[in-house]
Amino acid sequence: MTSLYDAAYAERYRASDDAMAADPGFRQFSPWLARLSGSFGRAIDVLDLGCGTGRYFASLSNVCELVGLDASAAMLERAASPLDAGRITAQRVTLVHGDLLTHAFAPGRFDLVYSIGVLAEHAPLTPALVDRVAAWLRPGGLFAFSAVHPESPTVPRTWKRRLGRAAMPLAFGPIRRWLRERWCAGGLYADEGRIRELLASSSLRLTSLDTIRTVHLHCLVVAAKPLAA
Repeated sequence: MTSLYDAAYAERYRASDDAMAADPGFRQFSPWLARLSGSFGRAIDVLDLGCGTGRYFASLSNVCELVGLDASAAMLERAASPLDAGRITAQRVTLVHGDLLTHAFAPGRFDLVYSIGVLAEHAPLTPALVDRVAAWLRPGGLFAFSAVHPESPTVPRTWKRRLGRAAMPLAFGPIRRWLRERWCAGGLYADEGRIRELLASSSLRLTSLDTIRTVHLHCLVVAAKPLAA
């Protein structure tokens, strides 16, 4: 998988960052992250899960340490000189080469974990991943992410997907669950129902769930880790 994101891909991706001011997705995601990071009212520690070239580093405010995790060494090389580097307010930026499915961070290390254009797109959104993020968050911390909706116009409308979508309301029990799992492609897409199911089975509490249109139809999600009793 990481071989797809080689030096040539990373160079093209970093070059596209410079056009982000006109990108409809960036114009929605960037202020969203600014509001979330600023909502704590204090300096926070933040993890960008699948940071790529660091496209959203400068969108954050009130950051003590910003950690960018990515499985592609080539992308991380470009993240060392990210978009709008002069506007980054984080006191410290740490880039980590690692897989979001296996890399270990200390429990309770972060106040905010965010992921844009990665989960339910390039990496599966699964219960195990949600539990990993929940463990990394401090009490009161936030998990904010985008996920590609299975109704997105960019998702191929194969006859199997059309048939499965039509059959879901008529199915029950294990068959319905199997159809929904197929509909969400094993975590590579996620609709509102799937996201609610994932978070309901975790220690996180859903605080907002919206849909926005960019190139894809995205779910835009914020979940909070409850404060310690």
